[in-house]
Amino acid sequence: ALVHLSDFVPAIKDKLEDADERLGADIVQKALVAPASLIAQNAGIEGEVVVEKIKNSEWEVGYNAMTDKYENLVEAGVIDPAKVTRCALQNAASVAGMVLTTQAIVVEKPKPKAPVAAPPQGLTV
Repeated sequence: ALVHLSDFVPAIKDKLEDADERLGADIVQKALVAPASLIAQNAGIEGEVVVEKIKNSEWEVGYNAMTDKYENLVEAGVIDPAKVTRCALQNAASVAGMVLTTQAIVVEKPKPKAPVAAPPQGLTV
C-alpha cells in the first residue's frame, strides 16, 4: 500500500509553494517505497524493479519475498502491524523535518571493505 501511496506525492508536491516543503515531500516519497525496495534487495532481487512492478499492479498485490511471487499479500498472510508501519512513516517524516529545519545533517561515512587476504605463496589446497 505504501508503494501505491507514493504515486500521490507528486500531486501534493505540486501544490506546495515552499522549496523546503517540496524537498520534504520528495523525502517522504522515497521513504514510502524504501521498505519494499529493501525487502526485495534482501531477497537478492533488484529493488527498483520490484517497486515498479508493484506500482503497475492492483493495490492488494505486492512482492512476497518468501515465495518470490507477486500476489495478494493479505490473502498470503503477509501483513504489517499498523503501529509498525505508522511509526516508520512518522520517523521518516521526523527526519525530513529535522533536515529541513536544521539545514544540515551529520551521517557516518561508510568504511570501505577490506580486501580479502590472499593465501601465502607456495601453499596448495
